[in-house]
Amino acid sequence: MPMPWFLLSLALGRSPVVLSLERLEGLQDAARCSPGLSCHLWDGDVVCLPGSIVSAPGPVLVPTSLQTELVRRCYQETDCDLCVRVAVHLAVHGHWEKPEDEEKLGRAADPEPEEPRNASLQAQVVLSFQAYPTARCVLLEVQVPAALVQPGQSVGSVVFDCFEAALGTEVQIWSYTQPRYQKELNLTRQLPALPWLSVTADGDNVHLVLDVSEEQSFGLSLYWNQTGPQTIPLNQTDIVPCLCIQAWPLEPDSVRTSICPFTEDPRAHRNLWRAARLQLLPPRGWRLDAPCSLHAQATLCWQAPGRGPCQPLVPPLPRENVTVNMALEFPLLKGHPNLCVQVSSWEKMQLQLQECLWADSLGPLKDDMLLVEARGPQDNRSFCALEPSGCTPLLSRASTRAARLGEQLLQDLHSGQCLQLWDDDLGALWACPMDKYIHQRWVLVWLACLLFAAALFLLFLLKKDHVKGWLRLLKEDIRAGAAATGRAALLLYSADDAGFERLVGALASALCQVPLRVAVDLWSRRELSAQGPLAWFHAQRRRTVQEGGLVVLIFSPGAVALCHEWLQDAGPAPGAHGPHDAFAASLSCVLPDFLQGRAPGRYVGAYFDGLLHADAVPALFRAVPVFSLPSQLPAFLGSLQGPRGPRPGRLGERAEQVARALQPALDSCLRTPGTAGMGRGMGPEAGDRT
Repeated sequence: MPMPWFLLSLALGRSPVVLSLERLEGLQDAARCSPGLSCHLWDGDVVCLPGSIVSAPGPVLVPTSLQTELVRRCYQETDCDLCVRVAVHLAVHGHWEKPEDEEKLGRAADPEPEEPRNASLQAQVVLSFQAYPTARCVLLEVQVPAALVQPGQSVGSVVFDCFEAALGTEVQIWSYTQPRYQKELNLTRQLPALPWLSVTADGDNVHLVLDVSEEQSFGLSLYWNQTGPQTIPLNQTDIVPCLCIQAWPLEPDSVRTSICPFTEDPRAHRNLWRAARLQLLPPRGWRLDAPCSLHAQATLCWQAPGRGPCQPLVPPLPRENVTVNMALEFPLLKGHPNLCVQVSSWEKMQLQLQECLWADSLGPLKDDMLLVEARGPQDNRSFCALEPSGCTPLLSRASTRAARLGEQLLQDLHSGQCLQLWDDDLGALWACPMDKYIHQRWVLVWLACLLFAAALFLLFLLKKDHVKGWLRLLKEDIRAGAAATGRAALLLYSADDAGFERLVGALASALCQVPLRVAVDLWSRRELSAQGPLAWFHAQRRRTVQEGGLVVLIFSPGAVALCHEWLQDAGPAPGAHGPHDAFAASLSCVLPDFLQGRAPGRYVGAYFDGLLHADAVPALFRAVPVFSLPSQLPAFLGSLQGPRGPRPGRLGERAEQVARALQPALDSCLRTPGTAGMGRGMGPEAGDRT
């Protein structure tokens, strides 16, 4: 199958000529002719005896030119030899001549049949091939019909497949007829030598070594070892497992040599995952776009709003290998915004992609309960509700929401209020709305709020003068506090040492007093152990972004080093970080947001004075605001609280409170031996490497 190999072509010398070698199967030689001619290849080789030149008795076939082409003769799938295909072009030589007696006497009285002047022609064409230490001769019989016999005109060609030869050898080819009516044709051809390729790595640089002679010009090609049409951008992250390198001599009939050095390269596999895109296609299709094949599995999962990771569903999309760049269909009856597709790696890299169905057309996630129906023999059916703790059987005595509402959910199912998402002989999936149960639960709360509001109003009427001043002071705080409380902040940091963790903990506690809703792994160790760092970060990031909050990247020498490992494609060593290090796990999700321009408005950066130089922050992360703490605390708090934050004077007071809370922990870090030096060591030269 033809392959769209070329992504970039470079010429080392003159411009390259694109040439791919045809593949021939089997050991047998073969011959074929131009349309209208018939030909036959004699079995076995013949003895090469050109003989003397004789006069042609009339029109005869003679070879006029030779043409060669390199092909591959393959005995097995990967066992191929170089072979020379030879094409012999033929023409009619001579013409019919009248006998002298006929010219003098005219037509004789004795009416013997006259030899036809437009009869077909037949010739035996010999091909002689020599390439040390091989010598062969083959015999081809060619017949030309009378309609094509025109003296002095070309009649077509005969093609012989093929003479085997080695790379770099000189071949000589002769052609003549038996008997021989003219001097034999000859052709000498130097077969190309194969260049030697290797790839070496020196730090951040990758070198291609091409070993060729000084007199030889070569072409060089980087290509994708993929089939089908491809749209491929070329940038610094294009080192992927299927990227191959090809080189060939710039000569006729040149042979190409190829290597694919990145097949097992971990950085190439990380780049492949960064380039992969999971797309959902209407009405119920999905496709994974990637430049190479992925060792990954796909699952269908149910994403409850704000309730942890997406829960895999065995039916109706079982775990299987993913076929990239191919549209696949969901075996679903109806779509639902909580149904998502997860594509995760089979390897230990913990890489994952997730998209939820029709998020634009069906709206945000719904607080629906997913019921799983299992069908057994004799029409036995059982139901359970999918919850974060697992699938809870309905009508059970468990202390979960599904167990408490089991009877009502079954009534909703039988009355047709639930939406059937999937159905087959083994079971079904149902989505049941929970809105009415939530409304019933909040009725008493609303009544209590109304009573409390009425009591406050009466108190205001009775103590109008005293309450008015208090309300005036409280008005501004309520307005600003309500806006700030509505924002969430997710803190991501690298646990360099215990002192730095105490410093981050002091910052998180101070931000809670601003007030902000702060999430940090220091306060979620149990969830981290149960879910894993990547799943915990993915759930926290999604909740923070959905609620309009910000992800805060806190840079330290350790965090900068981790970023360099990812950006320079070295990757963190397995086991180099603790089981609760969410920063290391989060980089696989954070980096794509910055590389694809989705970071502004979702992320801000921060670092502590004296622990890190400003220029040490990698250039990629400077696409969002990066603040120095505590010197830039007012701007930092203003960014976290958004445009509806308090007035500048009030913001300055809160910044002073946060600074006072940070200073003891920061002084402790600066007094630790070697800690202050780390900030100076991570200077501009470290940041400029990215």
